[in-house]
Amino acid sequence: MKNLYVKENKTISEIAKLLNISQSTVYDRMVRLKIPSQPSNKLHYKNKQHYVKIPKYYSNDLAEFIGIMLGDGYISYFQVVVTLGNKEDKYVKYVAELVNRVFKTKSKVTIKNGIYKTVYVGSTELVKWLEKMGLVQNKVNSQVDVPNWIWKKDGYMKNALRGLIDTDGSIYKLKFGIQISFCNNSQPLLSSARSMLIKLGFHPSQICNYKQFYLTRQQDLRKFFREIGFNNSKHYERFIDFSKNIGQIPK
Repeated sequence: MKNLYVKENKTISEIAKLLNISQSTVYDRMVRLKIPSQPSNKLHYKNKQHYVKIPKYYSNDLAEFIGIMLGDGYISYFQVVVTLGNKEDKYVKYVAELVNRVFKTKSKVTIKNGIYKTVYVGSTELVKWLEKMGLVQNKVNSQVDVPNWIWKKDGYMKNALRGLIDTDGSIYKLKFGIQISFCNNSQPLLSSARSMLIKLGFHPSQICNYKQFYLTRQQDLRKFFREIGFNNSKHYERFIDFSKNIGQIPK
């Protein structure tokens, strides 16, 4: 690794392609081997990546992307990454296409062990832009929250909530109904998600055990399905199946 990065002066991206591994894996190995990052020595240092376009305006798509990032995403020094674990291929494809649409780029998808999937874009410019918005490398330690602009429009809040629920939410069947839960270890984010739902006319439970809250009322579930919905097909299908089983198909 040191020979490739230092002596041959290859970039992290070039090493990743050469070794057929992700850029994040290359970076992690460099950290373990105590190889300092030296981007200034690379041929195209400070060349802004023309294939990543920073949005000029806020949008519903951007709000959903932020929700996804606050749920299953993280940023490194040079990458924006969404780690989707074993979520279905349809949702992985959706997230990749959303990233492409928001940033006018072509994101990459890696799959480990045939199961665990990651969507990522390499761009220091994009990382810095997201950091200014409030995103951080360690969301839990920093107790991250939603950016202030999300609160300005109902559409932004709804799309951000969809991204959060699609990633950190769960659908359960109860004895006499259905329950949507949202679980996160950042208290500000947990509180903001609950407050956004209240502002939009929902009635979420109190926060339980400092980590989650629920939507259980039938009218809230119908309202959520109708006004916010799911882009994670696994959530969507579970919600529909549970609704049919208990005879409460969303209107």
